[in-house]
Amino acid sequence: MNIVITGASNGIGFELAKKFSANADNQVVGIARSGEKLQQLSSEINSVSNGGHFYPVCFDLSLPDYTAKLLPEILKHIPTIDILINNAGLLINKPFEKLTDVDFDHTFDVNVKAPFRLIRDLLGNFSQPAHVVNITSMGGVQGSSKFAGLSLYSSAKGALAILTECLAEELADKKICVNALALGAVQTEMLAKAFPGYLAPLSPKQMAGFISEFALTGHHFFNGKILPVSLSTP
Repeated sequence: MNIVITGASNGIGFELAKKFSANADNQVVGIARSGEKLQQLSSEINSVSNGGHFYPVCFDLSLPDYTAKLLPEILKHIPTIDILINNAGLLINKPFEKLTDVDFDHTFDVNVKAPFRLIRDLLGNFSQPAHVVNITSMGGVQGSSKFAGLSLYSSAKGALAILTECLAEELADKKICVNALALGAVQTEMLAKAFPGYLAPLSPKQMAGFISEFALTGHHFFNGKILPVSLSTP
């Protein structure tokens, strides 16, 4: 399998990269802003003799130069893509009245525009069939509990959920399935920023195990679905 994972330097993305790279049949591209953390991930993967291939790609998904810089780096390692996991996210925890236009743009650039750009720009390189998994949040699900300070993050994740539903319809004739997993609390750095001191019921490794299995098989059962994956509120 040829797999692309964004947000690979921390938390769930870090564990997903390790999980997929443990299979000798997989080639995994991990994208993140931090080159140092990506090298740490690469070292961990290479220390285990499993035959899997991991390719770190350092890139800030909020920047506009996908065509010139990001896509060539992905495609030189894997010319076709079986699975794309849009895991990267940005959370700004501020009261609504203190949020700025820059906060808005940055939040939507990472959480919505980055998946949009990647899917659009890689469209000619997906396998048939292929599976796109967008990682959203329970905060972006209509009718779920909402929390002060997270209005931008929740709104952006809600937008990604609607984009998921739309793309499943638009890309069906290309045999590209698009689903979203709306995650609840997982013990990550992002959770600590949103809910300081809160202890989540799941670790990144546990959630990565679920997501990896869903990425491999979920498109046989679902398309265009927003699936809650949550044990707790938050």
